[in-house]
Amino acid sequence: MLRSLQLHSTHKTILPLRLSSFFFLLTSFSFLTNFHDGLLVKAHIFIYGGCSQETFQPNSPFQTNLNTLLSSISSSASQATYNSFAIGNDSSTSPEGAIYGLYQCRGDLKPSDCSQCMASAVSQVGLVCPYTFGASLQLDGCVLRYEHVDFLGKLDTNLKYKKCSKSVSNDVEFFKRRDDVLADLQAAIGFRVSSSGLVEGFAQCLGDLSATDCSACLSDAVVKLKSLCGSAEAADVFLAQCYARYWASGYYDTSAADSSNKDEAGKTVAIIVGAFAGLAILIVLLSFCRKALGEVPLFLISIYKLLIVNLITFISVKFLEQRNLVMKGLKFKFKTLSNSEF
Repeated sequence: MLRSLQLHSTHKTILPLRLSSFFFLLTSFSFLTNFHDGLLVKAHIFIYGGCSQETFQPNSPFQTNLNTLLSSISSSASQATYNSFAIGNDSSTSPEGAIYGLYQCRGDLKPSDCSQCMASAVSQVGLVCPYTFGASLQLDGCVLRYEHVDFLGKLDTNLKYKKCSKSVSNDVEFFKRRDDVLADLQAAIGFRVSSSGLVEGFAQCLGDLSATDCSACLSDAVVKLKSLCGSAEAADVFLAQCYARYWASGYYDTSAADSSNKDEAGKTVAIIVGAFAGLAILIVLLSFCRKALGEVPLFLISIYKLLIVNLITFISVKFLEQRNLVMKGLKFKFKTLSNSEF
């Protein structure tokens, strides 16, 4: 692009250059701002994924019903934080197409955040588990699961994922507070947040469980938290139908990082908007000069070219930065997936 600008230095090339460059920059600007919006949504953070071994054929009855299920989930998530579905399980349809599924958002998410989280899950599940008869995808703020057989309402306490932080030694007060939080979470029905001193936590069961099964699932999760993570300062345990998490206050505090990211995004957008405004003013000035004088002064052409080159360079750098962040996330995602159980 830079070489092209150097070779074409007369006003005859300004119009095509202006149109093509402006279109490219506008497209890149839109992509960049959307990229930032997506990266700042914590609810979309990947936790684990699991896939069945059996696969289905493309364009099969199961795929048709799977597409229907995912579409229903996307529509329902804007209205409710939990729903379950059974499709193709009646006697009038082929049994090979039967599919059962559910989704659920974390209990503290707003409907708009729930809808966005589930949209992310729906878009990822086919990439994580292509053509599989069963899949489970857990993001930080929501979960999506489907199976070829009916699993709804059936207690399953298999361990799917755990994460343990560094250990805390000889801190009697911390362990007392942690045990208080875990005891409170263990008694949850649905979603519960708890805190004691500097220790915080929350737990949730899937909506298809009865109160008795929810209590049993959370009891098992708490036991696993203690046995698998011992004296960890923070710990997460996800079972098939419930999870429990606790942390020392501030351990999972990402507000400062998010604030920094938002500030950086704001600065980036402000710079690009300012550059576009300057470019628009310059284009108007170039057009005026061309009509009034019959030619465009060379210094205006130089400013125009310099502004475009710098703007393209800036957007390219930001694009590469975001691409690198996404690639790191994908590497972590599939490393986590390979270590998870289904």
